[in-house]
Amino acid sequence: MSSLEKPPVTTTTVKWRFPAVHPEGRKYTAIAVGLTLLATIVTKVLFWPFVGLTIWVAAFFRDPIRTTPTGEGLVIAPADGLITMIQRVPVPRELVGDLGAEPLVRVSIFMSVFDVHINRTPIAGTIRQVVYISGKFLNADLDKASDENERQHIVVEGRDGRRIGFTQIAGLVARRIVGFVKPGDMVATGQRIGLIRFGSRVDVFLPDDTAPQVTLGQRSIAGETVIGRVGGQPVTGISQ
Repeated sequence: MSSLEKPPVTTTTVKWRFPAVHPEGRKYTAIAVGLTLLATIVTKVLFWPFVGLTIWVAAFFRDPIRTTPTGEGLVIAPADGLITMIQRVPVPRELVGDLGAEPLVRVSIFMSVFDVHINRTPIAGTIRQVVYISGKFLNADLDKASDENERQHIVVEGRDGRRIGFTQIAGLVARRIVGFVKPGDMVATGQRIGLIRFGSRVDVFLPDDTAPQVTLGQRSIAGETVIGRVGGQPVTGISQ
């Protein structure tokens, strides 16, 4: 941009609004409301605790609008939560056919029961694989949860042929992984692809030419935080 040019100016404004409740959570919210009414009939002492439960259930299934960064070679966070692991690990056997047999860097995002649980695709492209595996319900923050817990692997192939694999992992409280996509579907970066009920984790496997752009202890926002960049340099952080 030359010194004579002026930067673009937007003329629209954005206003904050309460996030909508995802359709998947409306029935649970309705159940919580029904329990609140029932508890009130039994004893008014239970009214406020059940009101709190109803608010929490509605908040758990909140589905806020996200603004996804655009640019070549960006890998966007598929989940809200805490970056708990960044390490090179063997590729899950279910993904070897798409990602290869060599170890890849895995970025793990832990979602507490207070985080948004709608998961989004890290890149635009075509869904090549969706594999659901039943399993245990260990604490999702444990490393072995990647191999032992209920989980669902998804592989997306970008327009440039690069493939990103990520895994939804059910946790100690979570009891159901809900998917919104199937093989062959075309997806945009940051598009909703599923959710996990009540606490969980998402692992993202980065190709060797893609450097992590997050650090341990950082919080990610699904559909907004850049967690990897093709050809970039790994970032470093200092805990305070």
